[in-house]
Amino acid sequence: MIQQSDIEKLVRFSKGQSDAEEIRYVYSLFAEKEDNDELKYYLKSEWKKYLENNEGVDYNLSNLLDSIHHRIHVVENRKKQTITRKIFRWYSAAAAILLIPLLIAGGIWFVKKPTVETLYVTENPITSTIHTPLGSRISFDLPDGTRGWLNSGSLLEYQLPFNYNRQVTIRGEAWFDVKKDVSNPFIIYAGRSKVTVLGTKFNLNAYPEENYVEVVLEEGKVEFTAPGLNSEVEMKSNDRLVYSKNSVHVTTTDPKKYAAWVEGKLMFRSDPLPEVARRIARWYNVEVELIDEDLEKDVIRGTFQDDSLEEVLHYVSMISPIRYRIIERKVLDDGTYQKKKVLIYREKR
Repeated sequence: MIQQSDIEKLVRFSKGQSDAEEIRYVYSLFAEKEDNDELKYYLKSEWKKYLENNEGVDYNLSNLLDSIHHRIHVVENRKKQTITRKIFRWYSAAAAILLIPLLIAGGIWFVKKPTVETLYVTENPITSTIHTPLGSRISFDLPDGTRGWLNSGSLLEYQLPFNYNRQVTIRGEAWFDVKKDVSNPFIIYAGRSKVTVLGTKFNLNAYPEENYVEVVLEEGKVEFTAPGLNSEVEMKSNDRLVYSKNSVHVTTTDPKKYAAWVEGKLMFRSDPLPEVARRIARWYNVEVELIDEDLEKDVIRGTFQDDSLEEVLHYVSMISPIRYRIIERKVLDDGTYQKKKVLIYREKR
């Protein structure tokens, strides 16, 4: 039977606070049995019994299991990336050793002494992908020393070798602290737009469903190009650029407000309700539906940290004339789960 100590271990693991022994324990339950129906049924039944006997405990099993599964996947993906990088470094070194005699024989040589970084095969580059599931955010480190964060429901792709071809593609939102390299600019492709960086900190929002690209520059300089613009737009510190419908608008702002999500804060800055709904959906991994069309005119302001979905919705309903209804997720006939759904509608007077 599941004991309180077991529940506490699961909760600590879901928050990334487990020690090595607890990590092994959770892995023994989930890592090799994520699709084991018997295990899921056992946990559900025993959890219910536990909650019935412990009135002071209010853990949501479904959300907890989602968090545990996500953390396991993140760890496994990081392991795979580490293995891939090790294999690539070995492959590059071997390729360099094997190619040098051929290059000499062919009359081709380098003025600069060849190294693993300058001598490599590019016909079949390795694509590395970092993906953040809905309801989560992760930090990342790129091979050139660039670091950053990837927001919920986002994807970042780049090719190896990377140091001499610093190009990434992003769908979603990311905060970057780019390693400076004057001879090799850092280039980001987001939809049809292109951001060129030498070394700086900035936030980039480019979710395809939002139909706009937003760049908020914390420090340094970046150049922005996109269809419909006559020339490159050079941004400076504290600039906020929004590109939409082949036009661009630049204003001055406080960059920290736009990177608050890195610290786990969900912030709305007089945002229209449809955008608020999409961000809530990504943040909490739920479906959000606006029932009334005139809700698109409402704007929301507020900052939330460590607040539940219900707490955020309650606040929104307090500051605007709307109501909401939550439909809990359920098991479908094929055994999969239907997402939790939120219906938002106009308050009837």
